Amino acid sequence: MDTLRVGILGFLHESNTFLGVPTRWEDFASTSMTAGEAMRERWTGAHHELGGFFAGCAAEGLEAVPGFATYAVPSGTIAAEDFERLADSLINAIQPVDGILAALHGATVSEAFPDADGEILRRIRARVGPDLPIVVTLDLHANISQQMLAHCNAIVAYRTNPHLDQRERGEDAARLLARIFRGDVKPVMALAAPPLAVPISAQNTANLFLFDDLREVLNWPGILSASVALGFYYADVEEMGTSFLAVANGDRALAEHAVQWMSDRAWARRRELVPTLPSAAEAVANAIAAVKPVVLMDIGDNVGGGSPADSLVLFEECLRQGARNVLAVIHAPDKVGLCVAAGVGAQVSLGFSSGTVRLLSDGLFTERKVRHGGWTHCDQGLTAVVETAENHTIVLTSRRMAPMSLEQIRSVGVIPESKDILIVKGVIAPQAAYREVAASIVLVDTPGPTANDPASFNYKHRRRPMFPMEPNA
Repeated sequence: MDTLRVGILGFLHESNTFLGVPTRWEDFASTSMTAGEAMRERWTGAHHELGGFFAGCAAEGLEAVPGFATYAVPSGTIAAEDFERLADSLINAIQPVDGILAALHGATVSEAFPDADGEILRRIRARVGPDLPIVVTLDLHANISQQMLAHCNAIVAYRTNPHLDQRERGEDAARLLARIFRGDVKPVMALAAPPLAVPISAQNTANLFLFDDLREVLNWPGILSASVALGFYYADVEEMGTSFLAVANGDRALAEHAVQWMSDRAWARRRELVPTLPSAAEAVANAIAAVKPVVLMDIGDNVGGGSPADSLVLFEECLRQGARNVLAVIHAPDKVGLCVAAGVGAQVSLGFSSGTVRLLSDGLFTERKVRHGGWTHCDQGLTAVVETAENHTIVLTSRRMAPMSLEQIRSVGVIPESKDILIVKGVIAPQAAYREVAASIVLVDTPGPTANDPASFNYKHRRRPMFPMEPNA
């Protein structure tokens, strides 16, 4: 029997529809875009679902046939014409194969398609026909739609936040596809989507009861896979919200029972999912008095949710309260240019602060440990490090970079353990790295396009009522 061929595809973007700037082709091309053998070289061995696809195919004796894979840092809605170009690149890269493994996000939105992931799957299905098996991985923050289920055979979502299991889920998807090939299983899926949006501050899966329930369902006889998708409430789409998915072996009633059981239990305890957080002023005051180092998570400027990474709310609050020895990483290409023009050793005024340019860097760094996102090779663009008279360290980057790696700052000479307060533009995801150096990590209720409270956003397309936006729902 000839070796079965598996097409490997990837299209990942988390789209914040409340941002006014559209995401373009260039945002993908400048972040990660590979095809064919370059894709195999880029992703083989990576701590990412694409790496898991290649490893899983090898373990199952399947031939992985790389097609096209692209990713952009979370940002605004994808422009219509750029989505078409990206989708065409992916579809046209599909070669004659026996099955498909596709890594999608699940919270991708284009100007023309609110459910862009579902549209991508519809096009893949149209290209390969009704009978060829398709297994999909999704991010834990997916807004899962019925259209996604309709155009694939099985969906496997991450189970951890920070996302440290991406490679494992990719391997799971490959094993499930191999079982379909062998005729061992006939997957059927069910989805339950209660009117619930879990605030980002409550989404640490290490202590979230929803995932205790998930682990129980995964042990039920006849269940091939199950997922809790916490959703992405910065995308104003009809499917926005937390959902529960199960894949059963030929037993749709079992799949439906599993998702309804998880959904009902989540709904019964929904009020436990709304934490109370300190304001910027409260968090800084507490950090000044606390054992150091303290990491302050700037929720409103969370790069992983699409924010611009340029908010000064927490840094200026540190200045106002007289905090010392603070680290802040800020996306400010214009300030980087100012530092480059001045040169190392020069005094510069940044507007919000001033200090000495201590270092200039190309912004390239490598992360070898398993971190959220599964990235190894990272590029934050031309970078400048400025030190102030108060011993504050300001790292200025010319590219937005989600703070998933301590190498982001170590690579430019900053020792995180030596700082008293570290301002980090994230929520849960950076904790995989920063818990190694922090005496404490504090989630701070800051304003911005990734604010913690879903009720602070002006939705036009979501379901109503939903909890916690309508507290009595």
